[in-house]
Amino acid sequence: MKRIQRSIATLSVALTLGMSGLAYGQELVVYSARIENLIKPVFDLYTAETGVKVKYLTDQEPVLLQRIKAEGDNTPADLLLTVDAGNLWHAAKEGVLHPVDSEVLTKNIPEHLRDPDQRWFGLSVRARTLVYSAQRVKPADLSTYEELAEPKWKGRLALRSSKKVYNQSLVAMLIKEHGEAKAAEIVGGWVRNLAAQPFADDTKTMEAVVAGIADVAIVNTYYFGRLVKKDPAVPLAVFWPNQSSSGVHVNVSGAGVVAASKNKKAAIAFLEWLSTEKVQKIFAEANLEYPANPSVPAHPIVAAWGPFKQNRINVSNAGEFQAVAIQLMDRMGYK
Repeated sequence: MKRIQRSIATLSVALTLGMSGLAYGQELVVYSARIENLIKPVFDLYTAETGVKVKYLTDQEPVLLQRIKAEGDNTPADLLLTVDAGNLWHAAKEGVLHPVDSEVLTKNIPEHLRDPDQRWFGLSVRARTLVYSAQRVKPADLSTYEELAEPKWKGRLALRSSKKVYNQSLVAMLIKEHGEAKAAEIVGGWVRNLAAQPFADDTKTMEAVVAGIADVAIVNTYYFGRLVKKDPAVPLAVFWPNQSSSGVHVNVSGAGVVAASKNKKAAIAFLEWLSTEKVQKIFAEANLEYPANPSVPAHPIVAAWGPFKQNRINVSNAGEFQAVAIQLMDRMGYK
């Protein structure tokens, strides 16, 4: 009798696993613009928990997007994982992402951090905020992104190159919020106040502040986190702008299900899993970002910067107004 019961139990497990395999597939393919060391631990955990293998290809977002388009219906990709809502918006506009109707995702990911048509979802959040010299600037001297265009900051502002999507997205959101004419005034004021030519990346931008070349910079929070982790005594501090108005500009890394995926059910299940509390913590902490799921606490280094109000304008506008932002920045001499 016990042998029969064991056999029935074994058969039951086998049938369950078999049904799971039929429903969700045994392998997923992710095209990722995020580097391997940030994503592999999460993929390995999913395989350990579910038995579903996750294969991945890493490259720059434009390369991955063009590859998916070139592969067409024959693409092996099930999900596209990338940084910046502008890139996600562009992928959706090109028709390579599939709308997802998921109560789990709409519950876990706030509305302003996901595509209005549910084609992609933010999975981690970075704020593009102000970092200032703790030796030369008082917090009371700072207020908004817009105020950095005022003459008091002449020769004191450091910015990253306009060629990077992060500042393109910031300006795109300013266009959405203020209109093109006002945004041009703001960007023009930033250019007039530059302490030096724009820098190649956020780290060099902050190093210019440490060196006394500038007093304040606009950077992504995770770059500041990396700097603080390397040197806790670095004489810089974070300031949250626009707290009495629209809030801090935020952006996301995120993912969407590839429209030509042959394994959409499995891809959706994986995307839902990525939005859960345990996984959100791991995913965000890998790069010192904020979890997109608001119920998940940030890493202690990140939490130490204090709470802030996010700008609730949907981040998809970073893509919608990107082309206009690039033209505006070029017109205003922002290199």
